[in-house]
Amino acid sequence: MSQNWIIFVISQNSFAVYKHLIKPILFTQNPESAHHITFSLIKRLFNLPVIRSVIQSAFAYEHQDLEREVFGLKFKNPIGLAAGFDKDARLIDEMSLLGFGFIEIGTLTPKAQPGNPRPRLFRLPKDQALINRMGFNNGGVAAAVERLKKRKSGILVGGNIGKNKDTPNDHALDDYLYSLHALHPHVDYFVINVSSPNTPNLRELQEKEPLKRLLFAVKSAADHYPRKRPILLKIAPDLSDNQLDDIIAIVTETKIDGVIATNTTVTREGLETSEKLVGKIGAGGLSGKILKKRSTEVIRYLTSRSGNAFPVIGVGGIFTAEDALEKLDAGASLVQVYTGMIYEGPAMVKRLKMGLVGRLVET
Repeated sequence: MSQNWIIFVISQNSFAVYKHLIKPILFTQNPESAHHITFSLIKRLFNLPVIRSVIQSAFAYEHQDLEREVFGLKFKNPIGLAAGFDKDARLIDEMSLLGFGFIEIGTLTPKAQPGNPRPRLFRLPKDQALINRMGFNNGGVAAAVERLKKRKSGILVGGNIGKNKDTPNDHALDDYLYSLHALHPHVDYFVINVSSPNTPNLRELQEKEPLKRLLFAVKSAADHYPRKRPILLKIAPDLSDNQLDDIIAIVTETKIDGVIATNTTVTREGLETSEKLVGKIGAGGLSGKILKKRSTEVIRYLTSRSGNAFPVIGVGGIFTAEDALEKLDAGASLVQVYTGMIYEGPAMVKRLKMGLVGRLVET
């Protein structure tokens, strides 16, 4: 069987194979175990020369209509992998084979930390959603830097940074600056994460004055480098209109480069999963289809209220090209996926791009 035939078969059937064979097997495992199994398989298989070539060819799809220039960076397409999947920069080269336009690593903290006790990741299949309370589990920024030094692909990489759990909020800036300086030579943009619901008191940093002080300091530190690295702020979907007005004012005043809207939500409204099961799962951030409407509302509010004063990356509930287009039409310049890929499989990236060609408008 020729390699071209294998490529054709994989490209035509990868969606069905994932949905009807691979996903049912993975979903017999608890979500975190399934994640580690997937990681291990990708690491091993995607680095076998023949399989690497087949995967790259089967999932390859680019078009000039997909190209974008945002905050001074040129993206070959607007579909990114959101933070959380590859926290420690272990799979950048491998995931780039699936056709992403950019990959965001993290959230990284200065010191390695185990995160919250397990179980801490849960599926809600009826809602095609996830609840996580991972708690910034990662191996620390220094270990990630060593992997970034060795990466071979030229894909754009964002560094999502946060504070360690045991760092009090009045010393949070030290953590953000530490990671900024460590990562600066090795990533293409930064994301300041103050919106995860899984680190105690972190969301207090979204309040107007603490956030303004933090962003001014981070922007000032970043501006001392000769090569510019855009600074973005990742916000929660649970902010009120007044709080979103504050975000617009702060982004404008501090002159950071953009916003990622949104992180996971702490609300549980509108779920089909039983209240009893959701209650048993407990705390954590909710992602998936249920977040699509609210994240789009936040994007539209930010872009319309600010007069498109800054770029927005849209994330939340993207499963189809129509979902991605909804975000872009609402004003997003780029989009990111994560939970949708867990339910739809890696072929989703190519399907999104093919569905967007000819339908994109400049934002």
